[in-house]
Amino acid sequence: MDTAEEVYSPDMPSRLPIQDIFAGLVTSIGTAIRYWFHYTLVAFAWLGVVPLTACRIYKCLFTGSVSSLLTLPLDMLSTDNLLADCLQGCFVVTCTLCAFISLVWLREQIVHGGAPIWLEHAAPPFNAAGHHQNEAPAGGNGAENVAPEQPANPPAENAVVGENPDAQDEQAEEEEEENEEEDDAGGEDAADANNGAQDDMNWNALEWDRAAEELTWERMLGLDGSLVFLEHVFWVVSLNTLFILVFAFCPYHIGHFSLVGLGFEEHVQASHFEGLITTIVGYILLAITLIICHGLATLVKFHRSRRLLGVCYIVVKVSLLVVVEIGVFPLICGWWLDICSLEMFDATLKDRELSFQSAPGTTMFLHWLVGMVYVFYFASFILLLREVLRPGVLWFLRNLNDPDFNPVQEMIHLPIYRHLRRFILSVIVFGSIVLLMLWLPIRIIKSLLPHFLPYNVMLYSDAPVSELSLELLLLQVVLPALLEQGHTRQWLKGLVRAWTVTAGYLLDLHSYLLGDQEENENSANQQVNNNQHARNNNAIPVVGEGLHAAHQAILQQGGPVGFQPYRRPLNFPLRIFLLIVFMCITLLIASLICLTLPVFAGRWLMSFWTGTAKIHELYTAACGLYVCWLTIRAVTVLVAWMPQGRRVIFQKVKEWSLMIMKTVIVAVLLAGVVPLLLGLLFELVIVAPLRVPLDQTPLFYPWQDWALGVLHAKIIAAITLMGPQWWLKTVIEQVYANGIRNIDLQYIVRKLAAPVISVLLLSLCVPYVIASGIVPLLGVTAEMQNLVHRRIYPFLLMVVVLMGILSFQVRQFKRLYEHIKNDKYFSALSRGDPLPVKDRIEMPMATQKTDTGLTQGLLKVLHKQCSHKEYVDLADLEQKWKNLCLPVEKFRALLQLDPCEDKIEWIKFLALGCSMLGGSLNTALKHLCEILTTDPEGGPARIPFGTFSYVYRYLSGLDSDIPESDTEAYLSSLKENAAARKNGMIGLSDFFVLKRKI
Repeated sequence: MDTAEEVYSPDMPSRLPIQDIFAGLVTSIGTAIRYWFHYTLVAFAWLGVVPLTACRIYKCLFTGSVSSLLTLPLDMLSTDNLLADCLQGCFVVTCTLCAFISLVWLREQIVHGGAPIWLEHAAPPFNAAGHHQNEAPAGGNGAENVAPEQPANPPAENAVVGENPDAQDEQAEEEEEENEEEDDAGGEDAADANNGAQDDMNWNALEWDRAAEELTWERMLGLDGSLVFLEHVFWVVSLNTLFILVFAFCPYHIGHFSLVGLGFEEHVQASHFEGLITTIVGYILLAITLIICHGLATLVKFHRSRRLLGVCYIVVKVSLLVVVEIGVFPLICGWWLDICSLEMFDATLKDRELSFQSAPGTTMFLHWLVGMVYVFYFASFILLLREVLRPGVLWFLRNLNDPDFNPVQEMIHLPIYRHLRRFILSVIVFGSIVLLMLWLPIRIIKSLLPHFLPYNVMLYSDAPVSELSLELLLLQVVLPALLEQGHTRQWLKGLVRAWTVTAGYLLDLHSYLLGDQEENENSANQQVNNNQHARNNNAIPVVGEGLHAAHQAILQQGGPVGFQPYRRPLNFPLRIFLLIVFMCITLLIASLICLTLPVFAGRWLMSFWTGTAKIHELYTAACGLYVCWLTIRAVTVLVAWMPQGRRVIFQKVKEWSLMIMKTVIVAVLLAGVVPLLLGLLFELVIVAPLRVPLDQTPLFYPWQDWALGVLHAKIIAAITLMGPQWWLKTVIEQVYANGIRNIDLQYIVRKLAAPVISVLLLSLCVPYVIASGIVPLLGVTAEMQNLVHRRIYPFLLMVVVLMGILSFQVRQFKRLYEHIKNDKYFSALSRGDPLPVKDRIEMPMATQKTDTGLTQGLLKVLHKQCSHKEYVDLADLEQKWKNLCLPVEKFRALLQLDPCEDKIEWIKFLALGCSMLGGSLNTALKHLCEILTTDPEGGPARIPFGTFSYVYRYLSGLDSDIPESDTEAYLSSLKENAAARKNGMIGLSDFFVLKRKI
């Protein structure tokens, strides 16, 4: 087109009439109100009805009276305790949702990981529990299942075998013979299990994908504007009721009646966790009942009932084991840590009992949290030890990095007594380490340094330095530096390696702890041979053998891992005992140093700042730890520089001094001045007007303002980095990318510090100048001057916010004005035609006079505008062609291929355009299919075969070199395929083959 005005109707006025603007404004307000009502209904349903219903049903079921069931409909409509019930209901809904997801995930684990033998064969779980080979999936012969039958993490008795490969081979041969003997007896059940696995895999992926496409989160929650979500609300409420009844009500009452019958009700009530303990007891009794019923169903050969009871037992068993592993074990560790550290804080068991009586939930949660942290760091240290020690030394501990390790599969397959034995051993090991590294060092410190303990953990409000500023110093300076720049893992790994080397040479256990270099090379060669042998001999099972067998076969291709041979010295048991003693002494000394050195250094340094005032030991320990880290870091850097000579050392010291100086300047500006100004501005705008009356004088504390300013600065920086791109975000990203080593002081001061400090100073100074310099000149009273002086900061903030809102509304009104103008006077919309816009962005290809500029996207735009007519006027078509900025010469040249007078059949013009896009007939039809298809983008691009044949005959008729007989023969062959496989539709794969150049 020549001018932009051509897209609008000729009768468009220069300014819109008031009635059009008013009508568009009313329409927009109506749309907003309609959306507001809909989203309010959505929020009311999901945040009100669903949790409130779950909470009221939960309370109704657990009141223990029949009358509550009769009054349940009235309780649903009650307005008492709405907020509390909604919050409690959200927790109930979350629990039921987690239970549902856990059930689905556990089913996938059983289906794809293989079920236990006792579930697939006619053997009850209490009989199968005694066998060692109870982990293997059913299917295949015994020889093929030897590898999958080994548990993901071998227990203690199996790990000893791992130290002796010969014994391991003998055991494998014995197990193979036993499996071959059992193969005939369990053949039918194995076949049934394979058939069941095959049935589980007979699902149509396409149907699942379509179901996922149809039910999106927007449609399920009602955010798409439809009311279909009301049905989903009903189903969620029903599922909540079902899960509460099955997973909470039934186990609780089973446990309650059992405890009442046994006379333990008073003891359970004294624990302050009656509901939780009663429910767990109910689950235990339910598991025992399921075992007995499974055995009876096995005896009477009720196969379906036996399998159903077995699956229910697995669900209950895994649930209880998860509670023990994640809940009970960390709680035991947390309480044991607290008991062993009582003397360190000058506390007694009576204090802990009073704390538990006053807040049992909080006390238990804090102890569980401490226990979880302890378990996590213990597991992290074990992983670090595995990186240093010879593979096979830690055979008695589970390897979390092992790809075969799957704790859920172990919970499914291993019997209960194995889990119980492992739990007791873990408690003994973790408890012994706490005694060695906490209780014993505390006793030694109290004996050698009687005035060093206890640690001060009380807060004092009369301290000269605010606790808030010290806490901010700890959180914002000390901990980030220790965590990000501490290299703690590398240092700890180096210390462990040095200790291992020392202990190995002192006790002649170097080969046992670290292995020998020659044997390592031989082991590597043997590993390569094993891998090659496994690739040649281990064939991946077909799909019918089950996913678990295929997965295990793939894992076994790598050959045996987890063991490395070593040289066994004389008196080996005695040397191992001495190694354990040496390890205990080392851990004791390390614990003594960690408990005393950082606190002593921190107390000494804090005494220069706070004098004799007592400070929380968290701050002293963190400060001392930071100083120790800086000292060790400096010593290690100097030791690394020593071999390079004095000149290089001086050069490095000069570079580091310059970098430290720049960093200090930047820290003073960005971590000192900016937070101070920001905290002071926040104090003047928000805190002082709210807390200090007009007849009192506000007092400002720079330390507190700086501490709050640090928090505000971090929040503003985080929001800026998450927001849109603007100059402040660009500067912060550049500074962060440069880092400390490549710090650019001039760039930071000019681009970041100076603008931010200028804005903050203006925000502080301009209101002060107005209140203290301009207002007194107006001759107002002293009361008015005080009012202006105290309220000018929030008043100016309100003015700035109102100006921002007004600016936003002006931009929105301009958008509404343009929208009304486009709706009413845009030429395409005024005629009822689709808008000339592409479905997706295409790269510009037009060179106007030398190229058509025509693309598939532009042809699709023309098709949208003209497809509703069988014949189109050439004048109208030419105008639409020009509106797309396409050269008119090419339009007229296109019509020369099939000349016509005033009108042309649209499908023919579209075919001519497609022929201009592609150089061949097949390519032209490919473009035609992609334009006409209703399949999603990237799909098969199918169109009716009648349309395809009509266009093919039309285009082939324009080419005199193509005989009509060839055309008909080609279409006949395509028609047979389309009728047989495509339901009368033809797609790209039926006629178009993409040729690639190699």
